[in-house]
Amino acid sequence: MQYCRGVVIITLLVSLALFHPVMEAGSLAAAPELAESVPAEDYPFYDLAVEDKFLTSQTKSVVIERMTATHLHPDEPQLPTLAWFAEREYFDGRLPQDLLRDFVTKNQRPSRLDRRFGFGVRYRFVSGEGGGDAETSLPVIPAAWLVQQEDGAPDIIDHLAFSRVGLNLRADQALLYVANPRPDGTGAGFLLWFVRRQKVWALYDTEVVWVSRPDQNSPSRR
Repeated sequence: MQYCRGVVIITLLVSLALFHPVMEAGSLAAAPELAESVPAEDYPFYDLAVEDKFLTSQTKSVVIERMTATHLHPDEPQLPTLAWFAEREYFDGRLPQDLLRDFVTKNQRPSRLDRRFGFGVRYRFVSGEGGGDAETSLPVIPAAWLVQQEDGAPDIIDHLAFSRVGLNLRADQALLYVANPRPDGTGAGFLLWFVRRQKVWALYDTEVVWVSRPDQNSPSRR
């Protein structure tokens, strides 16, 4: 009787040992799906950022990182903090503290972007591992834009990564980080400061956080 009980216990332990890695791997694979979705109120700022800083008359498609960015520099893996901003004094230290606090709080963990963009060209999502999904079709670029000619402008923006959007207490200022790491190793990261005047949001100022060039071993801080 005691022998049989021991055999049963050993069998259970072996089964648990074999089953646990499968559960763990499954949990990791499902992590992006379980992440909190970015709220709808963030997307107008993403659209403004793309339209003001990246779109040209040549743009046909935009590639977007599915999960929001939580690191504001490729060589600095730590999460954003108030001390990190105080040390760098972006925008000459003019950013309101309540705006910075909200930005820092919202960007302590990645959130999942959904198909809510409205900047007027096709886009698709990619994951950190490079996998992507089908393009989402949106209305074509307004005809007035087609008059412009940007020589050498790429027709695909590959790719953009967005943070969550921070707001001040009065909800009339917003802060967003956007990164544009390109396949050729070049790229840059930006902080975008938005201001609302008479119920209309507009890009107020831009700060370059980092720049990467082919002749550099690592991205430089600006």
